[in-house]
Amino acid sequence: MNETQFSGVIEYVETLRSGSFTAAGERLGLTGSAVGKSVTRLEKKLGTKLLHRTTRNLTPTPEGQRYFDGWIAILDEIDSLEQGVVAGSIQVSGRLNVHLPAAFGRRHVMPLLLGLTKKYPNLDLAVAFSEKRINLVDEGVDLVVRIGTLEDDADLIARRLGRQRLVVCASPDYLKRRGTPKLVTELTEHDCIVGGQRSSQPAWLFRHSNGESFSHIIHGRYCFSDGDAMLSAVLDGMGVSQLPTWLINEHLDSGALVTILEDYSGAEMPIHALWPRSRYLKPRQRVVIDALVEDAEKSTSIYQL
Repeated sequence: MNETQFSGVIEYVETLRSGSFTAAGERLGLTGSAVGKSVTRLEKKLGTKLLHRTTRNLTPTPEGQRYFDGWIAILDEIDSLEQGVVAGSIQVSGRLNVHLPAAFGRRHVMPLLLGLTKKYPNLDLAVAFSEKRINLVDEGVDLVVRIGTLEDDADLIARRLGRQRLVVCASPDYLKRRGTPKLVTELTEHDCIVGGQRSSQPAWLFRHSNGESFSHIIHGRYCFSDGDAMLSAVLDGMGVSQLPTWLINEHLDSGALVTILEDYSGAEMPIHALWPRSRYLKPRQRVVIDALVEDAEKSTSIYQL
């Protein structure tokens, strides 16, 4: 390998990060013109166009996006390797791309992440909230917190954090108007509020008195992809829903909600942290994973409730 093999790479990567040749030049100590010429030489060497250039902005071509993503991964690996050989130090820096389940992530993971940014001022965060199951490797995501059963995936590493307990609940006003179901099969007679599902047939989890779990298909009148929206609807007397105890405990304590079908309660779903398998775990990944595990192991943790 020689230096010319990497000529223009840093200029190209910085151009996409900052959005223009001028901004990239300011960060690299070069003129915008010099950066633009360097990227043009790189395109010529590769024999392909990396950027669409207009008077207003620069956008990557499909080849340019793949080239950028590949170099970002390589530069991250180099950064992790360099930091790893600094004896006795952990220099946490760079951008961490995190995906979180909406309500759970906002309530229980974001405070932890924000605390880490104060501890590590060079840690940058890009956080998305979604219940959608994504491919971490394809989308360049560093870490996800996932609720529910995991699928086998050799490209990922999983660390169990705990579990969430599920209960079926409704407002006293709704139950006064519509009656209280005693059997799971009676849910067909009620307005059920379900969450965004990966299946066209949403199902709730229950447990028999002997401890055996089972699922029951639910015909939802209302479907919301966000747990807080589901909670608001239940509190407003719109129907019955199955929700995690961490989301509704305060409303159960106040009497704003009551649990039903308690003979079938006790269903649980696991909660995991997942990240792409790699030879080098980035320091910024490690500190977040360690913080999640430490928080989950506390006796007062939400994962233990």
